[in-house]
Amino acid sequence: MQSIKLRSHIGSDGILHLEIPLGITDKEIEVTVIYQQLEPSAPAKTPEELGWPAGFFEQTAGSLADDPIQRYPQGEYDTREPLE
Repeated sequence: MQSIKLRSHIGSDGILHLEIPLGITDKEIEVTVIYQQLEPSAPAKTPEELGWPAGFFEQTAGSLADDPIQRYPQGEYDTREPLE
């Protein structure tokens, strides 16, 4: 027996459509569906509600555009024995 967990949306027609590729052909299977209605999530908080100063992201976005960060060569890494 295999178990697959997924989230889906029921459209305005009230019908749940499931498309689950199983990699099985020409076989009979038994399917059990258990569903749980999810509560609507709370609206996302604004940056100000999360403690950021007003306009912080608008003022700092792209601030390194003229000074790109460079990653210098890292050299050779030591070969380590695997942990047991």
